[in-house]
Amino acid sequence: MSDSSSLPPVRLHSEAELARDALATPLFSRAARLARWAGPDTRVGVGGELEEEQLPGAAEALGLAGDDAAALASEAWRVAVDTGLVAIVDEEEGTVAAAPDLALLTSGSPHDVLGLWLGALETVLADASVPDLDDLGDAMDEDGTIDFSELDWDLEAEAEFLDGVLGNLYLLTVNEEGPGDRPVPLPALAASMIVPDDMGEPTNDVLEQVSDAMMRLDDQFRLLEPIGLVEFRPVDEALMADAEDAADGPAAPVDDTDVSRYGMVRLTPLGLYGLRARLLEAGISAPAVGDLVDKGADALLDGTSTFPPMAAQAETEQWLARREPLTAARELLAAARGGDKGAPLRRLRCQQALSLVGTEAEPALREVLDDAELGGLARVWLVERGAADVPAPPESMVFWLTIDTVAAQLAAEGNSTELQALVEGLAQQHSGFFATAWRVDHPATPDVLEAMGRLHPDKKVAKAARKAAFKARSQQGG
Repeated sequence: MSDSSSLPPVRLHSEAELARDALATPLFSRAARLARWAGPDTRVGVGGELEEEQLPGAAEALGLAGDDAAALASEAWRVAVDTGLVAIVDEEEGTVAAAPDLALLTSGSPHDVLGLWLGALETVLADASVPDLDDLGDAMDEDGTIDFSELDWDLEAEAEFLDGVLGNLYLLTVNEEGPGDRPVPLPALAASMIVPDDMGEPTNDVLEQVSDAMMRLDDQFRLLEPIGLVEFRPVDEALMADAEDAADGPAAPVDDTDVSRYGMVRLTPLGLYGLRARLLEAGISAPAVGDLVDKGADALLDGTSTFPPMAAQAETEQWLARREPLTAARELLAAARGGDKGAPLRRLRCQQALSLVGTEAEPALREVLDDAELGGLARVWLVERGAADVPAPPESMVFWLTIDTVAAQLAAEGNSTELQALVEGLAQQHSGFFATAWRVDHPATPDVLEAMGRLHPDKKVAKAARKAAFKARSQQGG
């Protein structure tokens, strides 16, 4: 799906809620009903499909009527067989019976139910990658076998395309800067797979590819909605009619500003769960908020170091909720120590976590007041809570904390606007900052001073920062 080595953490509903959602999806619920309907007189073909004369009874059992009733019943039956809700008893006789897994839908755990739903999802995704059967006539042999070499179509490429689209939709949904749970326009999703990142104005050829991809996705999301993966608003059929009419004469005016007419799609909470499960199966790191609640403070600080701010706070809040404030504060402070490259960001996450802890944690902060690495942040915490008798920090601790803070911000955000403002503020508040800062005994001092030289807009100040960085690196022997 996605080739990202790590994705932002997703916030999942509880397994109990998701299992209820799964059981309520149209396709999965129909599959379960047909599995219960099947009996000694039910007959299937060599591929496990219902015999044609059985379809009206299956449709009636599902309460379906109309031209598509038989097709919907056939689809639900195939899901029941592929998911293991129905077992083939005798292949020669074509007899079937409810499988043991069917009982899991009523007596199993939510995790059991979701496992069966994931199997149904795989069946539907496989179907969504196959072209419409009406298009296969020319490639079908006399015996009904499809010669795929005759098709202008590649099964593997189609599956990869759909996986890529779903991966992009997942990333857009879990990214704090993305649309979240708001629907995504189908043209934007198609363009994310077709238009190169470095392309300015798309060419007509690229736009035509996007249009073709959009129509393929329209068909595919129509198939994926009944299994509960997405909520989908299809492409307005009037648009396609307008396109056809354009060939015969002037087209009716189209409101290009109403992007929803071109299709809108959003992942459901169940869809997020399903795509995350597939990402994990593919060996991709796809964390979820709550993964770290039972782990130690070291795992929390390291794990949330790459999380966006809201996700990091949500994970930390869940972790703290399971611990006594004083014990949690001591664990966090112990895990924040270190001179490795990741230590500044750990301390920043520690500081953010401690901001969520009440005054019951005060003894833990007072215990580290003399600690070279933690004494500065401990004083900040105590002063912010109006604690009495907080000793003033020595100048060396102030400068050390400053370097540590900038190093953490660099690791968390890179050369952000916020960091540039911090750098400008530091240089303005301390006229002799660089004359002292290069002597700070912190592993990140040279890198921080170089970054300050890179970020500060004043050429004179930037030069002073670079000069200080050179001295710091020489002092550290690098």
